[in-house]
Amino acid sequence: MFGERAAELVRGLHRAADGHLPAFNEDGIRQVLEEMKALYEQNQADVNEAKSGRSDLIRAIKFRHCSLLRNRRCVVAYLYDRLLRIRALRWEYGSVLPNDLRFHMSAEEVRCLKDHGEFEIDDGTTILLKKNSQHFLPRWKCEQLIRQGVLEHVLS
Repeated sequence: MFGERAAELVRGLHRAADGHLPAFNEDGIRQVLEEMKALYEQNQADVNEAKSGRSDLIRAIKFRHCSLLRNRRCVVAYLYDRLLRIRALRWEYGSVLPNDLRFHMSAEEVRCLKDHGEFEIDDGTTILLKKNSQHFLPRWKCEQLIRQGVLEHVLS
């Protein structure tokens, strides 16, 4: 009720061990989005009534609005935490993740993993690796990528 399912998404990730990617909770995300849609529609109806003079609805509108914001924060936190975990696993396993890890990812996460060869360097710099591209970076920033065979050190 009022954000409980959204909070459960975040709690589920918090309970998962570091370095572990729990299965994507598509059902939970869908339920949260349905709750948000219902809250929004109810707020729209009450706002229209409040405009016609029913000021007693203002508190309910504000409460539902706060619930909407909380649900949104929880969903974004859930998705962002998964992104960080996938990035960490990508660094650990290289460009091809094992099938048991891919099994826990949503179709969109797998698609993004295929479409983008994104790696984050320790200092926060993000580079996108495309085929036949050249990146001029210090070797010490790329050593792990070189070991994985994603980059090669070219002397010119």
